[in-house]
Amino acid sequence: MPLTALLLPMLLAEKAATAKTPATDGYDDPQDNTATAEKPKPEIPPVLLPAGTETAPEDIDNGVIEGRRRPGYQAPLPEKLSQDNPGAVRAPPPEAFSQEEFPIPDRWRLIQTLGVVKEHWWDPYNQNTYKGDRPINRAKVPWLPIKEDDWFFTAGLTSDTVLEPRTFPIPVGVQTTERPGSIDVFGKDASFVFSQTVIATASLVKGQTAFKPPVIEYKVALAFNYNYVDVPEKRVLFVEPSKPSHRSDHFLGVQEAFVDYHLRNTSDRFDFDSIRVGIQPFQADFRGFLFNDQQLGIRLFGNRDNNRVQYNLAAFWRLEKDTNSGLNSVVERPRDDFVFVANIYRQDFLIPALTSQFTVVYNRNREAGQIKVDDNGFPVRPALIGDLRGRDYDVFYLGYNADGHVGRINVTASAYTALGQDKNSIFTSKKADIRAFFGAAELSYDHDWMRFRLSGLYASGDHKPYDNKETGFDAIFENPIFAGADTSYWIRQTIPFAGGGRVIGVNGRNGILNSLRSSKDQGQSNFNNPGTMLAGAGADFDLTPELRLSANANHLWFENTATLKTLRNEGSIPKDIGWDLSAAATWRPKATQNIVARLSAAALLPGKGFRDLFDNSGGNRNYYSILANVIVTY
Repeated sequence: MPLTALLLPMLLAEKAATAKTPATDGYDDPQDNTATAEKPKPEIPPVLLPAGTETAPEDIDNGVIEGRRRPGYQAPLPEKLSQDNPGAVRAPPPEAFSQEEFPIPDRWRLIQTLGVVKEHWWDPYNQNTYKGDRPINRAKVPWLPIKEDDWFFTAGLTSDTVLEPRTFPIPVGVQTTERPGSIDVFGKDASFVFSQTVIATASLVKGQTAFKPPVIEYKVALAFNYNYVDVPEKRVLFVEPSKPSHRSDHFLGVQEAFVDYHLRNTSDRFDFDSIRVGIQPFQADFRGFLFNDQQLGIRLFGNRDNNRVQYNLAAFWRLEKDTNSGLNSVVERPRDDFVFVANIYRQDFLIPALTSQFTVVYNRNREAGQIKVDDNGFPVRPALIGDLRGRDYDVFYLGYNADGHVGRINVTASAYTALGQDKNSIFTSKKADIRAFFGAAELSYDHDWMRFRLSGLYASGDHKPYDNKETGFDAIFENPIFAGADTSYWIRQTIPFAGGGRVIGVNGRNGILNSLRSSKDQGQSNFNNPGTMLAGAGADFDLTPELRLSANANHLWFENTATLKTLRNEGSIPKDIGWDLSAAATWRPKATQNIVARLSAAALLPGKGFRDLFDNSGGNRNYYSILANVIVTY
């Protein structure tokens, strides 16, 4: 037998044993802590094959056992991939990247560090430190008493310009007319208003600003107003008949000045409790029917259940208002008029997609012993109506409000009942119980770029002025966003109640209720009033993202005219106020809220009740107003 035949089995056995050693199979010996790369590899002698043999015997497996690799075996490579991507940019080679590290100040300034955006203090459209897009660099403002990071500063500037020609019934007497010899009860009705308001705001906030409530916030907002009014008759703008029938005035008011402090988080989804102290805005319901103002107060607020529940507990001490601008006057002592509010919101309550709000408001007024004369010389407290005596009152408002949608129908609704006691009724000079009701709803339907609306409102009136009940509903400080809002003639204009009370308006400016108050800003609530009813329809047309056209048609009535008949000594006054028709165009040239221009026109087509109460020397049957408004915001 040849020698190679004898040696071949032994060589194969030795080679197989060598292939199974840990040094070549990729596994470490569990008893050996030496790295496999450092172990010496045994030398394998060459295999001697018989003469004429070109391949190894049949029992040699050239394949790969799963989980193991035979030395020297190379698995076949996959087929070469090809990419068909015309125009693709080749990835830069590694040498194109710097090997040095460049520190970035913080994640807020990443875009600026990369040179993508360069900040300009006057630019409100891109990232800007002065509008809270980036935190403050504390090294640049060492004079600020702040510590730690994530402090943001936000500055704002708003210009609100109003031009408003209008007509409304203006009472006149022989001794006060601009035209001697005129003896009409109502004189010329045309007037003109120009108003320019500039609001500057500044806030300092600590927090992340995006996904959780701020830790603390300081905010101040100052408003400066200049106004000019020209009317055709005397004693409309000033109590003294010797003064002219035009007036210019200016005033600086403090509209916000508060501290907002984050008390705690109540869940890992950042449900929270916070407290806010100072002059602050507050709106008691979705549409501003009851109390929508900026007043001095303290407010505890927060949310629960992933923000599906929200609540407010607040107390406000009402500030005096400037007569001609309506801004807060902090140089005068606050009024003896307090408002306490408790409300809670629940999303998806009663039905999905509807937010329900339950509200309890207590208004405590103790101004019976005070006499307040406004800046133009007209008495506002007590109101010169009825017995002309001062009044105290306590009123509780219980309300339910809803906002959301039911299927394709958008729904907004409010309902209030007013319960309390008036210490001095203007008709009996005795105590009277307050029992009044209010309800309003607006339904709208969206179709593509159009929205169609139906509106309805009911505010009860006083049916029996001389009993011990007052059933006319009145709000605390209304600013309704409803039925066309200030595009509407009736909401925008004040109609003087001549012949039944001196310096008394049937309604108030930017108000919808017929409350017979001396002033919405400075007067007291009056629950001896004729009430209000409204039914209306309207539509919005978004012709482009920048341009919207709106139209509204509302019909108005007095709910009951008993108080009007008593005060005017008339036996019959119809309820019909008339038709309020309005149209508006709103243009946002940048498709943002930074520039908003609005032009609207409204007309009041008087009904029998309005014509019974008012007339004018020109015999004009209809009244008009035009509102041109431009708001520019930084």
